[in-house]
Amino acid sequence: MVRPVVVVVGAGPGVGGALARRFVDEGYDVGLVGRNRPALDALVADLEPRGATVRSVAVDLTDTAAATGAVRQLGQAWGRIDVLHFNPSAYREKGPLDLTVPELLEDVALGVGALLTAVQAARPFLLSGGRISVTGSMAADEPWHGAASLGVQKAGVRNLVHSLDAALAPDGIRAVSVTVRGTLAREGAFTPDRVADAIWRAVATAGDAWASEVPYPG
Repeated sequence: MVRPVVVVVGAGPGVGGALARRFVDEGYDVGLVGRNRPALDALVADLEPRGATVRSVAVDLTDTAAATGAVRQLGQAWGRIDVLHFNPSAYREKGPLDLTVPELLEDVALGVGALLTAVQAARPFLLSGGRISVTGSMAADEPWHGAASLGVQKAGVRNLVHSLDAALAPDGIRAVSVTVRGTLAREGAFTPDRVADAIWRAVATAGDAWASEVPYPG
């Protein structure tokens, strides 16, 4: 039996890793794309004993050519990508009176632009029924001025998800941003595992009930 494949872009020890484990528990093989090689190696060591085939590529996601190559490499290895999850954002503790335009654009390149790169690279491997998901944030609606670029990223990536969903829906591919309305924590509703569960539920939603934005909790 052919196992479905999830590719997690921006994989690390938090939500990205928790989501990879959630998909493995659902019978998926996993592709990991991230910048930190030791973090990727730790995830591979965690996921493989669970029965999955796991492949990883370390790359700077703002390097368009390199990130495109990484996603294509994983797509070619399996010949398919069933779910593409986009997790990264840049946290820069600077307010709007101190943040420079180059800094803002650098952050947006990671938190928004890299989604465009990943989707375009994955598109040849996404078939009807494929899904794209994004870790969204309440910062899109309630930005904190002390980290001004984060709200811009989260608003921008959500907007891009709406456009991707509309563009891909005729081919049976859907996109969703899961807006996490709280701060990640070790306990309570906002642990990485619970956020991963929410993303899984959004991805598993039937087509007739699909929405391109899902709040968590919701």
